[in-house]
Amino acid sequence: MLVRMLELRSIRKSFARRGSVDRLVAVDGLSLAVGRGEVFGLLGPNGAGKSTTIGMAMGLVTPEAGEVLYAGLGSPSEAAVRGRLGVAPQSLAIYDDLTGMENLVHFARLYGLRGGSLTSAVSAALEAVGLADRAGDLARTYSGGMKRRLNLAAAIVHNPDVVLLDEPTAGVDPQSRDAILGMVRRLSSEGVTVVYTTHYMEEAQRLCDRIGIIDHGRLLALGTVDELVALHGGETLVRITRAGGAAEQVIRTTDPVAALRSAMERSPPIDGVRIERPDLESVFLSLTGRTLRD
Repeated sequence: MLVRMLELRSIRKSFARRGSVDRLVAVDGLSLAVGRGEVFGLLGPNGAGKSTTIGMAMGLVTPEAGEVLYAGLGSPSEAAVRGRLGVAPQSLAIYDDLTGMENLVHFARLYGLRGGSLTSAVSAALEAVGLADRAGDLARTYSGGMKRRLNLAAAIVHNPDVVLLDEPTAGVDPQSRDAILGMVRRLSSEGVTVVYTTHYMEEAQRLCDRIGIIDHGRLLALGTVDELVALHGGETLVRITRAGGAAEQVIRTTDPVAALRSAMERSPPIDGVRIERPDLESVFLSLTGRTLRD
């Protein structure tokens, strides 16, 4: 049973267009709920409204309509509620001229940590993201992956109840990506709620308990990966090559085993088979379209 931690209730936000009386609707009546300890993925094309949604969830952007509520806490418009949230924005929120440790001390103080609590929290966050051995180095000397990990450490240094991660692995090396994903899984296992936006379908498929796909600021589909694939993934492709150089045969089917059995009963003999099952990327393209847009 879903124990709700975060609720978005019919939230809406639009922005003025430069040189026009029309407004751009970024989020349009979006409603969803995220459970306690859940890793919830928010997927959508560029301009779908993901970052604006995160902005409203963290209290940085005020909805024109609707409301954002955290169970047992209240609205992120209240400073006390924002203090229980951790945020790692897509644009790195770290200071290049401070060391890794100084960055985290700064953010920990903003959340009210002092004395021994601050020292232990900073040490724990650096250790969690694998930066303890580089704590005394300036952030400007860090690789892109290390900066992303420091960005995550700043989001968790105060032990928040909810962590909002906007494209946390964008442009990082495989080792840093693996470390960040491992950290997200650990947060979830400790009961922390994680909202996670990403462009990496495989990453979302591996990591997220449930996924919401949005486009033009509206929720198009919501469910587990298996549920989304079953409802929106389309048919399985069975690609068959036969002896003698015949053209490849492509069969679209919901029952690939039966399709293959039927194909084996015909000649010439089958030389090779490749089965392409629908996945999260199939779902994404089916719901949002294949046309590239900025």
